[in-house]
Formats: sequence, C-alpha cells, structure tokens
Amino acid sequence: MLIFFDVETTGLEAKDRLCAVGMLCADKNELTLHSELIKPSKKIAPEAMAVHHITNEMLKTKKSFEESAIKKVLDSFNNVEHTLVGHNIAFDIEMLSREGFIWKGGVIDTLKCSRHLIEEIDYFSLQYLRYELGLYKQDTEAEALGIELVAHTPLSDAFHVKLLFEYLLEHSSLDDLERLSVEPALIKKLTFGKYKDRFLEEVAMGDRGYLEWMLGSMGDMDADLRYSIEYYLGEVS
Repeated sequence: MLIFFDVETTGLEAKDRLCAVGMLCADKNELTLHSELIKPSKKIAPEAMAVHHITNEMLKTKKSFEESAIKKVLDSFNNVEHTLVGHNIAFDIEMLSREGFIWKGGVIDTLKCSRHLIEEIDYFSLQYLRYELGLYKQDTEAEALGIELVAHTPLSDAFHVKLLFEYLLEHSSLDDLERLSVEPALIKKLTFGKYKDRFLEEVAMGDRGYLEWMLGSMGDMDADLRYSIEYYLGEVS
C-alpha cells in the first residue's frame, strides 16, 4: 500500500510538534482518506499559524497524537509492506518520531525524486510543482473525493503529493523512486540570498567564501543543498 502523507506543525524548531495529519491510503483500486487535527504539547507559533491557519483555539478539544484515530490507522500500516510517500518525507518522519512513532515501512520522497528527475526547473516546493507541471488540471479528482484544496492543509497537500507521485511514476519506476529518495540530489541553482537564481558552480568559482559561510552558519540547511555546495566547492578547487 502507498500512503500519501502530510503533516502540519506548531513551528520549525526542535521542540515543535504535530498539530495536524492528513493521508490518502491507496490499496489497489481503493483510496481511503484520513485527516485529523492534533492537540500538541506546545502552543502553535504565530509564524506557523500564518502558513496553515490552524489556531490554538481550534485544538483545545482535540486528542493528542497518542490518543488520535489517525495514529491507530498508522499503527495498522506500520510494517515493511507499506510505503509512506511525502514531499520532504524526512521532515514528516522526524515529526512523527517526536510523538514516539517510528515508521517501519518504505519511504518515497517526492521532493528528492523531483530534484533528480526534473532538470528544467529550479524550484521544487509542492505548490510550485502543482502549477509548473499542470497538476492543478486534475483538481476535479479532489472534488470527487470531497477534498477541499487549500494549500498547507494536510489532506490537500497529501492529495497533491499523490498527483506528483503519479507524474514522477510516468518518468521512472517505483523501485527507482525508492532509490532516489535516499540518494543526495544535486541542486544547480541557489533559490535565495544575494546569489538567488545564480548557478552554484558559478558562485563557487567567484565567491567560495560565501558558500563556505553558508556551510558553517546554516545548521538547518537542506541536506541536498549542503551536498551540492560541497560538491561544487570540490569541483572547482
């Protein structure tokens, strides 16, 4: 079974926790939907509320993750026969682990796979890919499933993970997607900072110090970006 998965959280710091989970479970021709708000052990940061629009008041009467119905569903699928599919799935798995839940099945990361397989674009956020790849043209499927399409709500994002996965599967095999999900992806351009939209190889040749500063000062740097900076610094030395 493939489980298309997304979470929302109280923030992005080490102490932050889950506040919502959404997933679409695809078993042969059957698709089941699960979505639940979670009462976290800490308050939601305003910065996080501004993204997903979940407030602390909305969660007062909700169950903790340990008591939630969605944990029971995850428990029932937590084995090597099932695969969790998400965009930057390492983040979702880390957030689950903070709740004491360790995923034992396979994983597919649509973010890493997109970076490996789609060479003609430089931005890989889920919402960007939704429009760049024309996935929004399949929105009628969401309507049929009763999913309200609102960015940064877990069921909506899990649905777009499903569409992105299906797009990637047209260009690669399931086995390759699983392999690419754990291999470093080479990023060619910076998407932020003073060298935004410049090739990393070019920056490495012209301003090594800037990239070295990024490596030393950005502890939460995306793993693929760190790999790519180290790669290009090595290539031009």
